[in-house]
Amino acid sequence: MKKLLLLLTVAAINLSSMPIAFAQTANEVLIRNATVLTAARGTLSNTDILIRGGKISKIGKGLRASTSARVIDATGKFVTPGIIDCHSHTMMDAVNEGTLSVTSMTRIRDVLNPTDISIYRGLAGGVTAANLLHGSANAIGGQNTTVKFKYGRPVEEFPIADAPPGIKFAMGENPKRSYVNLQPGQTARYPRTRMGTIETMRDAFLRARDYKQAWADYRAKKTTVPPRKDMELEPLVEIIDGKRLVHAHGYRSDEHLNLLMLADEFGFRVATLQHGLEAYKIAPEIAKRGTGVSIFADSWSYKLEAYDAIPYNAYILWKNGVVVSINSDSDERMRRLNLDAAKVEKYGGVPEEDALKMITLNPAKQLGIDKRTGSIEVGKDADLAIWTAHPFSVYSRVEMTMIEGDVYFDRANDLQRRTELAKEREELEKLDVNKGPASGGTQPKIPSEKRMEERDDAEFGDGGNR
Repeated sequence: MKKLLLLLTVAAINLSSMPIAFAQTANEVLIRNATVLTAARGTLSNTDILIRGGKISKIGKGLRASTSARVIDATGKFVTPGIIDCHSHTMMDAVNEGTLSVTSMTRIRDVLNPTDISIYRGLAGGVTAANLLHGSANAIGGQNTTVKFKYGRPVEEFPIADAPPGIKFAMGENPKRSYVNLQPGQTARYPRTRMGTIETMRDAFLRARDYKQAWADYRAKKTTVPPRKDMELEPLVEIIDGKRLVHAHGYRSDEHLNLLMLADEFGFRVATLQHGLEAYKIAPEIAKRGTGVSIFADSWSYKLEAYDAIPYNAYILWKNGVVVSINSDSDERMRRLNLDAAKVEKYGGVPEEDALKMITLNPAKQLGIDKRTGSIEVGKDADLAIWTAHPFSVYSRVEMTMIEGDVYFDRANDLQRRTELAKEREELEKLDVNKGPASGGTQPKIPSEKRMEERDDAEFGDGGNR
């Protein structure tokens, strides 16, 4: 009976902790009289946005909607595209499969946790989509998943169905695991050097190329026995064929340049250089290959690899024609990406719209989802954030966040629910099962598995393996 009561209590807490259990839906929404930062066609004053069927139907002044439409008065407020985080580990129940140097067969899609409260907190900061990446413990890591943060909905609704598949690569201290203190008798995992890391990648692509040829020979009837399906090499063949995007963790410019030349060797394009704190050193080489860079705005010095970071990185890359995005790599910083975008105006004078693009349209381009989201244009998904003031102001906050026209965060509702939740918590704490041992309760079981709630590189002395 006590176990049943405990389960019911936990269930009650979980349900009550969801500020919006399911999105507030409406077939038609009209946002009136806002300052609209389109991230594509400039800033529009005193403008309306009409949403029908989850899509932006019209943008203009004095728009009309049906009598059943939800009307939102945005007078004095700002509307932007939903923020897209191009490097995140939110809602993942596992980050690294660190036992092998190549783990291309693993999938982030298999470990999504749709109840992670960080999703809701991201929505409260205007974040609507994210690139969920495997960690950086491997030269070639696992397959990514690009999601929209549809908090309260079934997990099947999170992945963006037509987003190109991707995969995580990594260079530097993390894949060579230089921070791992080996125990007596323990064998070090290869590679342990930077040259070993690039060799690991080259070896994997040589095997993938041979594997691809073996299948070509079989289909051409040059051989009679089909090759054994290899789940490790299949994603690498997709990279060679241009069907899977490479998102590559790294800090030093020499390593990122090595990867770009490896891509030249095997005939594929790297989609993004992740972190890329020294990318400004090789900006022309990056631009020439059409590769994007997803950076921290001003995080530096938290490990030796990050010492050459400069706040003008984004500006120099942008000036050279590189598509730049600003990411968080953190459940917490994700909620402040609007302020990170503001910093590139200060450091280099990047124009306002181009700075906004670095957290909206540019990450959408890097993830191959810009045809549906990332800017406020007719025909695109209604992924929007409504702000109390200009989003680059430290005094601004998000009042409402929409994904495909459905409201997933509403600050007014959140404030109303806080009193109710506090009262419910007080009542739950009075139950015998929730009393402390000194008050007659029993000692709770210590969890056997430790979960890292914060996954930010900058917060870990050992590099964090993210």
